[in-house]
Amino acid sequence: MRLGGTMGTVANDMRIQALTDRDDYWARAAAVIDWHTPWDRVLDDSQAPFYKWYAGAELNTCYNAVDRHVAAGRGDQTAIQYVSPVTNSELAISYRELQLHVSKLAGYLHSIGVEKGDRVVIYMPMIPDTAYAMLACARIGAIHSVVFGGFAANELATRINDAKPKALISASCGIEPSGVVEYKPLLDAALEQASHKVEHCLVLNRPQCQAQMQTGRDHDWDSVVPQAPQIGCVPVAATDPLYILYTSGTTGQPKGVVRDNGGHAVALAWSMKHVYDINPGDVFWAASDVGWVVGHSYIVYGPLLVGATSLLFEGKPVGTPDAGTFWRVINQYGVKSFFTAPTAIRAIKREDPDGEFIKGINLDCLGSLFLAGERCDPDTLNWAHEKLGKPVIDHWWQTETGWPVAANLMGTDPVPVKPGSPAQAVPGYQVEVLDESGEQVAANTSGNVVIKLPLPPGTLTTLWGNDQRYRDSYLSMYEGYYLTGDAGYLDEDGYLYIMSRIDDIINVAGHRLSTGRFEEVLCQHDAVAEAAVIGVEDKLKGQLPLGLVVLRNGTNISEAQLQQELIALVRSEIGPVAAFRLVTAIPKLPKTRSGKILRGTMRQIAAHQPLKIPATIEDPMTLELVKEALARLGYK
Repeated sequence: MRLGGTMGTVANDMRIQALTDRDDYWARAAAVIDWHTPWDRVLDDSQAPFYKWYAGAELNTCYNAVDRHVAAGRGDQTAIQYVSPVTNSELAISYRELQLHVSKLAGYLHSIGVEKGDRVVIYMPMIPDTAYAMLACARIGAIHSVVFGGFAANELATRINDAKPKALISASCGIEPSGVVEYKPLLDAALEQASHKVEHCLVLNRPQCQAQMQTGRDHDWDSVVPQAPQIGCVPVAATDPLYILYTSGTTGQPKGVVRDNGGHAVALAWSMKHVYDINPGDVFWAASDVGWVVGHSYIVYGPLLVGATSLLFEGKPVGTPDAGTFWRVINQYGVKSFFTAPTAIRAIKREDPDGEFIKGINLDCLGSLFLAGERCDPDTLNWAHEKLGKPVIDHWWQTETGWPVAANLMGTDPVPVKPGSPAQAVPGYQVEVLDESGEQVAANTSGNVVIKLPLPPGTLTTLWGNDQRYRDSYLSMYEGYYLTGDAGYLDEDGYLYIMSRIDDIINVAGHRLSTGRFEEVLCQHDAVAEAAVIGVEDKLKGQLPLGLVVLRNGTNISEAQLQQELIALVRSEIGPVAAFRLVTAIPKLPKTRSGKILRGTMRQIAAHQPLKIPATIEDPMTLELVKEALARLGYK
């Protein structure tokens, strides 16, 4: 790991302490959490690579996120600010009200036999009740597994079979800009397909849609939860699982990432202060969904653990109702730190390239805009910085890590922003870049991005029910290292650059080139709103880069001129070695609901491989657009 010269002196000291005196560093970080029983060992490495943080300790995550703030006299502070442009509603929930909702829901779960260690699947939209459900599970030591509301029935069934829940919590519907999405028919189909039979389904009926209930199995939330007794917090081991979160696996079988209680609470509280500059009473907004890791870490748990106000938003960056929604919400609710995905900013930029919706809105409350979820190209970062007049902080992490791996420590020691980089490694993470033989590469040389073991608190402990798959997926390529699956490099100042997934490296006549670099160059063109580049087979060179670009609204340029200018731009920036000549415009790129471009799926289409439509896809019709674009380029 390269530590950055004179930049980030305080942060460098913290990194060194976290690596050379790991136990002391993380013991001090744990002081902000209330423990029921202290730990025997900060880090138990006796069963490496299955490390255990705060071994012997007991705590309750829900108590730390809710009850202790009420006990400290801050019960009237808003804990969750719900804003829903799709239903034209809003609601402020205080910490005291949150405690009441969660304790009664926990009481209901306890009454139907849910106990410590049991699993509960949550299939819900972006409403406060979803957070209640997660916290209620944590309150009694049950392990929740949130599945994104609206997931296909077969994918939900797969997760039910893997987690084997005792109960399932759902809602009648979600609300999308396109209209109401009924959840209950999907839920019923999943339960029919699943070999594991769920005993109890709790269903919240929303005004927009009433669910058809099955007698005996299904229970109406508003009928049973208000009648339930309030229940207190059950101490659990710091090493006990808090939740399972499924991420897509290369085999088609989803991987259940396991997060513990103790390390998770410490890491998230640490990150809220040091990365996001959030303190008790501040307003934090992560514009994500609770179905994703960002929603777990920074809508529900992180802000509440530090006594902040978390803004929970049911809507989209554009279309609910326009590209100015984000900025108006930040102004209205006094958001201090705002976290969204680069794809959201690109969508706003495409709709409002001149930032007209930003003009006239007072954003004095906003300290920083944070971006993560997919690589942020410099053009997008620079546009946001110019239009907002605020620091725009790209940072990088994964479902598996649960909190940032590389980030600018805005609450402790901000360093200069380098567009294209999520800055330097966060204390506790020893990030290195290795070649295929396992040797560290020189500065500014691309390779495989890895993290030296042990991983810090809050990261995955294993995969649910499959320790061997955890080893095979993450630990087998380089002994003593966690494989991130990303390719990139470190510069001379220790700044990390994530360029692509390892699978997205293109080998053009022996030259290893990153798709991320191609996309970065294409986005420099004034007509381009966003771009995706994949590798396609070529008999002469092995592979060639193929680019699909989405144009900004109002752009008037012919296909021939666009191709000519983009080919020339890539030749100028990357060089003739890129052999870049395949590029065309596309109305919309295929993406997951969280904003990740489905490059692997596009590669399958180009290679005429059997296509399995990903469960996470936002709009399946975009795959037809890809087929049409590839046909224009000769890949029918």
